[in-house]
Order: sequence, then C-alpha cells, then structure tokens
Amino acid sequence: MDARVFLELLAREASAVEFEGPVLAARTAGVDAAALAELEEAKLAALKVRALLRRRARREAELSALFDTAGDLAGLRDLDAVLEAIVRRARQLLGTDAAYMTLHDPERGDTWMRVTDGSVSAKFRALRLAMGAGLGGLVAQTATPYATADYFADERFRHKTDIDDAVKEEGLVAILGVPLKLGARVIGVLFAANRSVRPFTQDEVVLLGSLAAHAAVAIDNARLLQETRNALEELSEANRQVNAHSAAVERAALAHDRMTGLVLRGGGVEDVAAVVTEVLGGSLAVLDGAGRPIAGDLDELEAAGPRDARADRHGPAATPDATAAAIADAAQSSRALGRTVRRGNLLVASVDVAAEPLCTLVLRAGGRVADTDQRILERAALVTALLLLFRRTVAEAESRVRGELLDDLISRPGLDGLGDRARRVGVDLDRDHVVVVVRHEGQRERAAFWASSRAALEHGLAAQRGDELVLLLPGDQPGPLARRVASELTASLGRPATAGACGPVRGAAEVAAAHGEARRCADALRALGRAGEGAGAAELGFVGLLVGDGRDIEAFLGSAIGPVVDYDARRGTALIRTLTAYFGAGGSLSRTADALHIHVNTVTQRLDRISQLLGAGWQEPERALEIQLALRLHRLRG
Repeated sequence: MDARVFLELLAREASAVEFEGPVLAARTAGVDAAALAELEEAKLAALKVRALLRRRARREAELSALFDTAGDLAGLRDLDAVLEAIVRRARQLLGTDAAYMTLHDPERGDTWMRVTDGSVSAKFRALRLAMGAGLGGLVAQTATPYATADYFADERFRHKTDIDDAVKEEGLVAILGVPLKLGARVIGVLFAANRSVRPFTQDEVVLLGSLAAHAAVAIDNARLLQETRNALEELSEANRQVNAHSAAVERAALAHDRMTGLVLRGGGVEDVAAVVTEVLGGSLAVLDGAGRPIAGDLDELEAAGPRDARADRHGPAATPDATAAAIADAAQSSRALGRTVRRGNLLVASVDVAAEPLCTLVLRAGGRVADTDQRILERAALVTALLLLFRRTVAEAESRVRGELLDDLISRPGLDGLGDRARRVGVDLDRDHVVVVVRHEGQRERAAFWASSRAALEHGLAAQRGDELVLLLPGDQPGPLARRVASELTASLGRPATAGACGPVRGAAEVAAAHGEARRCADALRALGRAGEGAGAAELGFVGLLVGDGRDIEAFLGSAIGPVVDYDARRGTALIRTLTAYFGAGGSLSRTADALHIHVNTVTQRLDRISQLLGAGWQEPERALEIQLALRLHRLRG
C-alpha cells in the first residue's frame, strides 16, 4: 500500500475517519509489520497536516470576517446596523447558539442589553447587569475576558436571581464574554453563548476580543461623528444668522446681474421667468396685456388660488374664475401704484406703456417674501416689458418684409425684382427650397412670431395668409422638413399643427404651384385624421397622386412595382402578368394557375420571386392596394 493515498485524501478534503481506510486495507492484505508501521506513521502525519489546514482555513475565515467588519466601519452610517453585524458575525464565526452585546450606562452605573442575535426570550433581551454581578458584570468590572463551559455550575462570579432567571429562560449554558474597551475604559461587553456545555478555546477568546475591539471603535466613531455634527449645526446656525442680513441684498444683486445679462444675450421671457423662480422660489406665470399666459403655468396658480392670510386655512378654495378676476384686479392696482401688489399668497407686478397693459408677472412664492424680493419681481416685470417691446418691434418688421415678399412670390410670381428683394433679406431663390403650409388652431400671433423667427434663422421666408402659415425654407426633402415644422410648432403652440410640404423648387416661378400642392397635402393629412403631423405629397402613396399637382406617376410606379418591372425587362419573365392574375383571382393560387395556363407550383415559385423583389409585406392590405393601383396605371400606360 503506497503512502501517497493519504495525499489524495488530503487533496479531496476527506473526513478523519477515511484516513483509517488505507491502514485497514493493508492489514487485511497481510502487509508486513515494517510497512504497516510506515503506513501508520504516514497516516498520523497526514492527519496532522489535515488539522493544520483546517485551522488555517478557519483562521482565514476569521480574518476575512474581521476585514469585512473593518470595511463596514470605514463606511459607517448607521451604528445599529454595524453593531448588529458584529454580533451576528460573532455568532457565526464561533458557531454558537446566540451572541449579544451589553453597553455601560453611566447614569445608572450598570450595563444594559444593546444588541442580541439568536435570542428568543424577551426577558433576556431586556436584562440589565449591575457592575460585578453575573459573568457580564464581572467582565465589565475587571476589563478581562471570562469564559464558562457551564454557567450555573461556575462559582467564580456572583450569581443574582434575576440574571440567572433570564439566562435560564434563554436556555444558555456556556458563555464567553470579552470587554469593549476604549483605552482603559470599559464601555460594554460582547458575548457568545451556547445552549449546551461547551469549552471555549483560546483562539475563540482572541477572535471575540478582536470583534469587540471593532465594536468599541464603531461606538466611539459614532459618538465623535455626532459631536462633529452638533458642532457643525451650531456653526451653521451662527453662519445663517450672520448671512441673514445680507441674503436679500445678494439675491437682488444676483437677479439684477442675471436679467441684465439675459437682455444683452438676447434672452427671452421664459429665461426671465426661470431667473425669478430660481432666485425667489415658488412658481411664476407671465401674462400678456390681455391676461393670456405666455410663460409659466397659470393653471397651477389658479388651482392654488389667492388665499387671504386672515381666512380659515380649512375654508373653501378659490375657483379659477375668482382667481383670474383677483389677478386682473391686482394687475390694475399694480400699474396704478407702480409697485408689487399682494393678493393672499400671490404677488402681482404689472407694467403698461402709454396706458396699454404690456405684461403681468404673477408669483406664488414658496415661502416668506421680503421687500427686496418684491423689488426683484418689479425689476423682472420691467425687463419682461422691454423684451416684449423689442420682440414685437423685430417681429413686426421682420414679418412685414419677409411676409410681403413671400406673398408676392405666391400671388404675383411674375413681378419684377423678386430675386433682388429676396437677396436683400438673405434668401437665394436659385437654391433648392421647400414650401411648407401649416394649418393650426393656436394663437396666430404666436405662430407668426415662431414662423418669422424660424425663417430668419434658416434664411427663408414666412407669411401668415388667412388661416394658414406659409414658410419657404432651404432644403430638398419636403417630408422631413414638414415633420420638423409640425413638431416644433405643435410644441410652441400647445395645439396640433399640421404641415404639408412640396419641393424642391428653384426660382420665383415655381413657388406658387408648390404652395398649392403643399396646401392640398396639409388638407389631405387633416382629412386622413393625421392632424399634428407633417408630410410631403410623395410620402402619401397613391393619395399623393390625388393631391399632387405634378402627379409624378413614374415615381409612384417605381416605388410600388419598379423592381418587378425591371426584373421582367432583364429576364424576359412574366412576373407582372402573374401579379395581375393573382390579384384578379382574389389571391387564389389555383385560379391564378388556370388563368395563366400554368402549374400551381409555377405560380408559387413566381410569387416567391415577387416577394424577394418587393419585400415580405407586399400582400398586406395597404401595400396590396397601392400595388394594384400601380398595376392598373402600368397597364393603362401601355
């Protein structure tokens, strides 16, 4: 029998009993005494190695647990969670039935149960130990670890009835306790306990002591952290009191600088509203001269309602109509007095020019509003009025010049000098342009301003013609441009805007015809229930043939059946004839075969080829309708 068999047992971590197997087998085989003695010696050496490996593994697990505990302490946020983790790990590593921790109470001079794991007795969890009483009291008094394999038979410490009753109710027999020490001071005791007789080894005492040291660090860190937080709160309160006097002035200066910067950078009314709400908090609505919202959420203000501070907090809420009337009255008072007017929890600042109301700012503040904050709102109202005046002037001039030019291109395309007029406003009519007609139900002034701004940015033209908005923008793709215009204008108006487009066009002479087709395309989209979308006539399939002025039949035939026609021309096949017969037979393979005087398998093969050319979805209802229309047009064209 070879002694290497013990190495194999060690490699697969066999139990101690299995190491007797090779020796017994050798004896059974009649091995001589010398070889048997050598095998016995190898067995004993292997068992020693096994015991050493198991101790090393246990020690590695213990060190890993200590390392994890140290990691928890490094990110300490909740002291209770860390202490519970330490007690739980103490129970797991020592393999005991329960583990618990007591802490010193300096006011009462005893220790109290702080954390338990594996405890089932409420009386035990509420236990308090006087200094020197019981095993825990002895550990706390002497700052020395104590272990007992049989608690009730151990006379080294002073037994007390209430403590013994609680231990008996919990069913504990073997107990190990180690002190929680900060320097020379004991702040508590960490215990591991078993419900049967068990001696504790020195290694287990050392391990529990290491966990106790970590617990003491956690408790001290928590105390220091709380003291630091208290000191920071005191410093913060002092700092708040020091800064309270200058905070309002700083807010006013900040708001003034930011609003001035907005004017210089060409910012809008929404930017001013954002500055006010950022500086003062709460919510803000900006109204035009007629009381219509142009920025912010008026519905939110009306839902809150102006509540009088003297009214009952639980009284009925103001209705939207009452809120609107109160805001209008406050705006009139603000213009007359030249300052902010308060109505309940609303602050109203209004500005007029030559007795014409220009704008009103309504703020529902999130908290108390100081006098300087009211001045900020007044300054914001003045800046908003300036921006609206500037925007009105620019929009009127821009819209007038560009609108008149586009109107002439549509209604009088033969007028002399249209190209020169276009170049003076930065529009080159010799480049590709797309005509977009938009139908909408939003505010015409707001839509016209958006259109003139978009046209100016993209070197195009815009005009409001009756109930439609017309744009001439650079580009050669009507569909994508129409969708972009519809999407952006819908977002601006808050109402659906439907855009039809035609193009590309070049020169003044092509604009009028493209305008008519773009208008018909927009009307077709609305008739099809696609309000709020945008498209070009070519994207509407055969519907585009109905609304399109040029009626590009070649393009329609190419998109619908072009690949099949080309295949027949190259190969001399009869796929178009087969496709026509298939639709004429209502999709029946057998009737199609009879009509063409060919076998059904041949029909199937031809239809497979058609699927490869047109794509798998060519028999879907909508696609099939377009293909049948294309087949008829193809046949009519000879």
